Amino acid sequence: MSDVIETSASAETGETVRMNMIQAINSAMAVMMERDPNVIVMGEDVGYFGGVFRATAGLQEKFGKTRVFDTPITECGIIGVAIGMGAYGLRPVPEIQFADYIYPALDQLVSEAARLRYRSAGQFTAPLTVRSPFGGGIFGGQTHSQSPEGIFTHVSGVKTVIPSTPYDAKGLLIASIEDNDPVIFFEPKRIYNGPFNGHWDRPAENWSKHPGGAVPEGYYRIELGKAAIVRPGNALTVLAYGTMVHVAKATVEEMGIDAEIIDLRTLVPLDIETIEESVKKTGRCMVVHEATRTGGFGAELSALVQERCFYHLEAPVERVTGFDTPYPHSLEWAYFPGPVRIGQALKKLLKD
Repeated sequence: MSDVIETSASAETGETVRMNMIQAINSAMAVMMERDPNVIVMGEDVGYFGGVFRATAGLQEKFGKTRVFDTPITECGIIGVAIGMGAYGLRPVPEIQFADYIYPALDQLVSEAARLRYRSAGQFTAPLTVRSPFGGGIFGGQTHSQSPEGIFTHVSGVKTVIPSTPYDAKGLLIASIEDNDPVIFFEPKRIYNGPFNGHWDRPAENWSKHPGGAVPEGYYRIELGKAAIVRPGNALTVLAYGTMVHVAKATVEEMGIDAEIIDLRTLVPLDIETIEESVKKTGRCMVVHEATRTGGFGAELSALVQERCFYHLEAPVERVTGFDTPYPHSLEWAYFPGPVRIGQALKKLLKD
């Protein structure tokens, strides 16, 4: 079940400070490397350079070149080596520089990492956490802006995690690193430094003004498979994750709609109980995600809501998503859901 506010932080957390998502992710890796000498960070430019978004900055200097090291530009090699490390007792945290580059590693992830526990009857596991920036918002064009989360939710044996705040990013990343199975940890690059308020023509809100920007410096974890109700309401339920949590919340509040917004946080495992409880209460449901529509995770959510809440629904489930096209550079802000398209869907849903 979900919490409106996450309260499961460990007593070891120490002082709470303001962080953006990059700093929180960096802090999570540093905390885990201090606690567990088997945690290894690896990837393209993660060492001396500190990562293309600086998420691994300072880790090599602190923990040394044997625990934080650069790899060749070979995604299948990065993941293949990480699987071997995990099978023999290490806990690797490989970074794929952009989610768009993860496709060459699919065979390693799908055929090896996801199946290792099953095919070995539990003799081996693959406790690796694959970090990767995903989604748009930085004008990266078609090869630096994709949202491939739906691919991994289809693969049995892989967990898929997507945070929307620095607090969640750190707690979920720690839980992912401690997990004994492979985790795909997608980081919404559009909100690395602060959440947009949902409008292309207004600046991002600083994380220091957002409740999710208050992050304990020490260890804490957020259970995988536990959604968060970020905004209680009774008129309808909005299901979202990553950047779209902030866009949906800003749109709903600007329109003055009494919507309940659920941040899924993890797609697999999915907190279906919280979704079902909310939809049965509100009678209406909308799914918002940035990925393309056809075969997107919104289709799975729609099916689950229909199967479990059919007699409580007062209108069909609405989906607001990216378009079924290659990701456009010049039309980026028209591509992913914004206040106009979300607002139109909200009006339609409440009218039915």
